Amino acid sequence: MSRVLLGVNIDHIATVRNARGGRFPCPVEAALVAEANGADGITAHLREDRRHIRDDDIRRLKAEIGTRLNFEMAVTDEMVELACDVKPAYVCLVPEKREELTTEGGLDVIGQFDRVKSATQRLMAEGIEVSLFIDPQTDQLTASRDAGASTVELHTGSYAEGREGIEVLADAMRVGTNLGLVMNAGHGLDLGNVGAVATLPAMHELNIGYAIVARALWIGFGPAVAEMKAAIESAVQASNLRP
Repeated sequence: MSRVLLGVNIDHIATVRNARGGRFPCPVEAALVAEANGADGITAHLREDRRHIRDDDIRRLKAEIGTRLNFEMAVTDEMVELACDVKPAYVCLVPEKREELTTEGGLDVIGQFDRVKSATQRLMAEGIEVSLFIDPQTDQLTASRDAGASTVELHTGSYAEGREGIEVLADAMRVGTNLGLVMNAGHGLDLGNVGAVATLPAMHELNIGYAIVARALWIGFGPAVAEMKAAIESAVQASNLRP
């Protein structure tokens, strides 16, 4: 299988910064450190309540990073307008509830089909690639294709929490690939479980944040990014060697 990319989510660097209301630690600086240690892209989720990433962070990330910005956002007019102004390389449309601690489950593309399709078309007209963050379900994959998305990111939370087996993700990967979608994955992935997901056929990119930031408390942010990158590469290389 080909190389699997690592997108590093820097939301929780901003969470620490905002705890004191100051400027440090700077999420843009964290993004640059992540790139220097093997990140293939940077992911940042601008929530409607701005609990971690702020508007200025998004603009600075677009201007200063050397890889590509994956802008996670809710399907709202405000966010679509901002994305069209900033023009990140990628937008990932995600569900969002004010009371949740982190994203809980995938986007209901079927239930919000017209809104998702409209946002996708608007963003792609601006030259922005669109990914939809969805649960690994055939009907959501089909709806994502029909809405015009080029890419999906499978929500791996149920797998990471032990509520679903890897075969659920494997089945979704097969369906998505047959639909012509680029297949990414993320949520809850860490050093202990990332290998099995990285070696799923046709996996393109894994987006990981919390586990890297948590590990950084012990070994530093750069080494934590490099460690995760090495774990992904090692799993992929081992898979390529199997008969």
